[in-house]
Amino acid sequence: MRVLPLVLVSFFVVISCTEKKAPKAKPQKWFKGNLHTHSYWSDGDEFPEVILDWYKNHDYQFLALSDHNTMAKEEKWIAIRENSIYQKAFQSYLKTYGEDWVNYKIDSGTTRVKLKTFKEYSEYAQLAGEFLVIPSEEITDRFEDKHIHMNATNIQEMISPKGGNSVLETMQNNLNQVLEQRQRTGVPMIPHINHPNFFYSIDLEDMKALNGERFFEVYNGHPMVHNMGDSVHISTEEMWDLINIDYLENNKQLMYGLATDDSHSYHQIGNKWSNAGRGWIMVQSDTLSVTSLIGAMEAGHFYASTGVTLKTVTMDANVLTVEVDAQPNVDYEITFIGCEKGASETKVLHTVIGASASYELDENLLFVRSKVVSTKKQENPIEELFFEMAWTQPVQFME
Repeated sequence: MRVLPLVLVSFFVVISCTEKKAPKAKPQKWFKGNLHTHSYWSDGDEFPEVILDWYKNHDYQFLALSDHNTMAKEEKWIAIRENSIYQKAFQSYLKTYGEDWVNYKIDSGTTRVKLKTFKEYSEYAQLAGEFLVIPSEEITDRFEDKHIHMNATNIQEMISPKGGNSVLETMQNNLNQVLEQRQRTGVPMIPHINHPNFFYSIDLEDMKALNGERFFEVYNGHPMVHNMGDSVHISTEEMWDLINIDYLENNKQLMYGLATDDSHSYHQIGNKWSNAGRGWIMVQSDTLSVTSLIGAMEAGHFYASTGVTLKTVTMDANVLTVEVDAQPNVDYEITFIGCEKGASETKVLHTVIGASASYELDENLLFVRSKVVSTKKQENPIEELFFEMAWTQPVQFME
């Protein structure tokens, strides 16, 4: 009879354990954002809060104002140019935001305006769960006549460009500063290499030799960055594949590709100016927070776009599936591009004309990615990249 209570206790323990359920995974959402943007804090031609409102009104959920070698913490006044475009723009700014917000003065006939700091403009623009402003800096350096630019997203302290004795050393020195700050502060932050073909400053061998970089711009919307290369320089997309072939052969992590607009010009529109809205990323995350967004990006859960929107990008049982959020009267070409182990370049593995497609990876493939090209033209293209596109991140066969 004494055994009964023990048996009953054991039974209830088993029941209790079996009734415990694993926590439900939070639903994933797509968040649209741009990580490369400029304002009056450096060489952009608009006030930060006006820029932030533009992106909010165009369905972005996050933005990094990445001005050159500043984090917008100091006091800064700018003079409004005499050009009527900028005079009218200032009057519109004053009317929209009001005398209580705009701090300005007239000095010898010149209008001078005090810029809002990061703290001020981020508190103005941010809305929990709807719009996020991420602290950022474009670390802007040079080696001889080479322009070496690197963005640091969610940076906490400004990083001064360190320079170096070569393009590679300059890149690595600045990259190391970002990684050191991340390790020291414990705050998630990511560096990414900007527009390597800008003045053809950063070549493939420089990119291959980097240590610790996970991101670069496969597309940048500035009209001077040569995404497509030329007769003697490869495109950034070809560079991307060759970087990853080398990285995986040398046991490095995959390089992921971003699209950004690198906007500077907000009053003159066309292919001669670096305008907002040309390129962005879509990040799949459960929460609109910096920690969640960076975590998702480091896991490759995002794609780059110049207009094409994807419903789903999944990798399940080594099958990569892409589904487009198709628009009426628009056709889509989905191409799977990959590299076989031991090969020195990628090739087209499969192409589908339609709004969805899948490709099954096998153990002989080093990596596979997908590119989607639509028949819809971009509203404001650069180079000869006329049609809206999207690029998924490379994936590998999992045993």
